[in-house]
Amino acid sequence: MSFGHGGPEWGPGGSSTPDWAALAEEAERARKRRRRWLLFGGGGLAAAAVAGIVAVAVVHESGDSEASDEPSKSLPASKNPAGSQQPDPTFKDDPPPPPPPRAFISDPKRDKAPIGTRTLYPGGEAKVNGRTYAKHATDTSGSCADAANSDLGAVLRKHGCDKLYRATYTRHGLAFSVGIAVFPDSAHAARVKDDYEPNLDALPGHGVPDFCRTVVCRTTANDFGRYAYFTIAGRTNGKPSPASDKQAVQAARDGSDFAYARILQRGKDQAKAAVTGSGD
Repeated sequence: MSFGHGGPEWGPGGSSTPDWAALAEEAERARKRRRRWLLFGGGGLAAAAVAGIVAVAVVHESGDSEASDEPSKSLPASKNPAGSQQPDPTFKDDPPPPPPPRAFISDPKRDKAPIGTRTLYPGGEAKVNGRTYAKHATDTSGSCADAANSDLGAVLRKHGCDKLYRATYTRHGLAFSVGIAVFPDSAHAARVKDDYEPNLDALPGHGVPDFCRTVVCRTTANDFGRYAYFTIAGRTNGKPSPASDKQAVQAARDGSDFAYARILQRGKDQAKAAVTGSGD
């Protein structure tokens, strides 16, 4: 009796007992084949996974964007991430800055503050450039030519001088008289300086003898806004003060700087009052 192929092999001699050794060998061969297949398939999957990681890494390292030396730019407000808000601005109630002082001292329509020897030459002394001068006589001349040499007087009249305010200060045997003249506008004051002829009359009195009357002294002339200002400086002992008299030269400059500072202060005070309303 014969059997089809593929069935179990029986032992020799036609015995019905299975050949257990042959069955064991067949099972071992099947197990090894299955193991080889798993190793091959697993290796392929691992290789595919590594390839995927490498591909991802390459994409990230060589993306579309390129490095740039330009600074990074923040997104405009419309593209800010949702939920982000700009902080509220800070508001202050500070008043606007005052107009420049020159605007007031150049225009008679705005230059309305009281003016006189008390406002132009306040207190009992002048502190200028680190030096202190004692104040003595003061004077107001409605006719400007009355307080000036005839040559300067003619210039003052020509350009419409309204008033001339004088004061005299002393320090260590030196004296200077300063005169501040008021004109219709800054153009007239500038022409006075351009046409200047010596000189302002020195103002004696209140303990100061006549000085700079018949001897050479140092003089200055300048303008600021609608004001022209002049100084004359010399020795109180009656001696002349030529250009080599450095102390007299310095005293004349100090007088000029003091006059400029007083006119400037007048402009500052009026500018401040215009902002605060205290000048109404």
